[in-house]
Amino acid sequence: MGRRRRYHSYFPPYVSVAERKEEAVQMAAKLKKKGEDINPVVIEGRSIATTFWGKAWCRNLEQYSDFENRLPRGRSYVRHGSVIDLKIDTGKVSGLVNGSSLYKVKITIKGVVDDKWKRLVDQCSGQIDSLIELLQGKFSKSVMELITQPELGLFPNPKEIKLSCSCPDYADMCKHVAAVLYGVGARLDSRPEDLFLLRKVNHMDLFATAEALEGVQDGAPEVSDDLSELFGIDLAESAVPKAKAKAKEKVEKKKITRRAKKPTLAEKRKAKKRTA
Repeated sequence: MGRRRRYHSYFPPYVSVAERKEEAVQMAAKLKKKGEDINPVVIEGRSIATTFWGKAWCRNLEQYSDFENRLPRGRSYVRHGSVIDLKIDTGKVSGLVNGSSLYKVKITIKGVVDDKWKRLVDQCSGQIDSLIELLQGKFSKSVMELITQPELGLFPNPKEIKLSCSCPDYADMCKHVAAVLYGVGARLDSRPEDLFLLRKVNHMDLFATAEALEGVQDGAPEVSDDLSELFGIDLAESAVPKAKAKAKEKVEKKKITRRAKKPTLAEKRKAKKRTA
């Protein structure tokens, strides 16, 4: 009789959700103790995202067949608190995911090309009236459709996303990457302006008119404070003042033009004599 081959299969021990969460908390605490700047993704309840921007980001991910096989595991990981660090910067996302080991995730996303952004801004022109309205995602249905439209909207498609993870999984879209991508959606709930940073565009371009900007920005310090409370964000120091100055300049030019067109008292008298 020939030798009988032995087949071994290995299944990792089952780890409960509570244990996963506790492990993630402990790992985050350990890194913080070492002086690491850690920004965990914390999910309250079952919904990963609850605002327009967060939900729209997640829906965009889920519509691409390239991603669908790995996304469910990613949802579980982010819900269990496994994304113990997530940072969004210009055109890139970095994350740390606690699994069987600690894995580093790097995601780069191409910026919106100029022509595409200009077209989107033109299409939205006159339909977004304030900074708070923009960041809260309180738009008309037509603006929502424009911003979220596949290929032509603000959200990236798979060709514009480059994925990398330190885990041994051969697939680009591993569960750790998927968890970080969902983590971006959760982060947009509190920092919606990060989407514009990620896509390398200026959200101030989407404001409707100079008059609307003037109305919103007249109380610029109050608006800034309100946004900090609403979203937990710090607006760029120069963004609001510059927008306010630009808006006021346009409005003043319009006022001057209107005054120039307005007839003087002498011109009114002459016109009255001609019609008498």
